[in-house]
Amino acid sequence: MPTLDEKRAAFRRLHETGCFVIPNPWDVGSARMLQALGFPAIASTSSGMAWSSGLIDNEVPLEDALEHLAVLAAATDVPLNADFENGYADAPQDVAANVGRALSTGVAGLSIEDMSHDPGKPLYETALAVERVKAARAAVDADGTGAVLVARAEGLLQGQPLAPTLDRLAAFADAGADCLYAPGLKTAQDIETAVRAVAPLPLNVLMGGPGLSVAQLADLGVRRISVGGALARAAWAGFLTAAREIADEGRFDALGRAATSAELKALLKP
Repeated sequence: MPTLDEKRAAFRRLHETGCFVIPNPWDVGSARMLQALGFPAIASTSSGMAWSSGLIDNEVPLEDALEHLAVLAAATDVPLNADFENGYADAPQDVAANVGRALSTGVAGLSIEDMSHDPGKPLYETALAVERVKAARAAVDADGTGAVLVARAEGLLQGQPLAPTLDRLAAFADAGADCLYAPGLKTAQDIETAVRAVAPLPLNVLMGGPGLSVAQLADLGVRRISVGGALARAAWAGFLTAAREIADEGRFDALGRAATSAELKALLKP
């Protein structure tokens, strides 16, 4: 297995040129299968991990999240990026402390979002959001091993227009982020605008359903593509379809469309 330094160096190289997909497993099995399918890196999903624990997104305690990251990081040979939500803290100094703990789990990078989870004011004020990214940057630098810091601006998911979201991404870039991420970008025009706004830094685009292809996103200048909790939702869709058929109809037809044991064994023991 590669060393942590080697994983982090490989992860940084992925962000320098080209375009890559970084899918989001929610447990060791899904992580190892994604590695077996040839993906060069993986990223945790806070929602996928929460659902597998019988919780909803943003309900997983910090200690459980850290344990989950350590398990995933140790399970595969490819770099792991942590969906570290809002750093599990509001104050910049607390974000820095938690980022340091996350880095000790063996992740190659992590993302910090500007969601406060306050129903009355879901996004941090810009000045505080920037200070939180600066604090995360300081923690990454203090770690000294070259982890990638991703800063997320969640404004589009809160119904904000594109312009203030891009302004916030630019501020996060100035604060020291290595990669920028605005969930909710949909159209080719908006994505291309976002790519230009953060250049020369890389942009991560979230794809949670049908839309632009990897080739089309690459042509727009996107460097990194993630899927968030979409793979977990796809897995749960298959599970619920089969389970509901059994519960409601007493039939087992959907199980005939399941992956075979041989296929799963081949992916887990290539």
